[in-house]
Amino acid sequence: MREVQLRDAKATLSALVEKAAHGEAAVITRRGEPRAVILGIEEWNRLRDVPPFGRLLLSAPLEEADLPPRDTTPMRDTAL
Repeated sequence: MREVQLRDAKATLSALVEKAAHGEAAVITRRGEPRAVILGIEEWNRLRDVPPFGRLLLSAPLEEADLPPRDTTPMRDTAL
């Protein structure tokens, strides 16, 4: 992913958008720090439709035997 300074992004926004539409994303930097990303709409939709991690775990075909035994040792005392 290429990096583009903010002032250059302002000057070449149309070209950045076209490249993003064809799969070439760009990171917009300001004073050397990443501030934003330009993505094509197809990539955005692909990333947006990823289910949350919790939903993935709940839908995993796990059985009780797949999980390690639970540690039942008592917790140690700590001073707060």
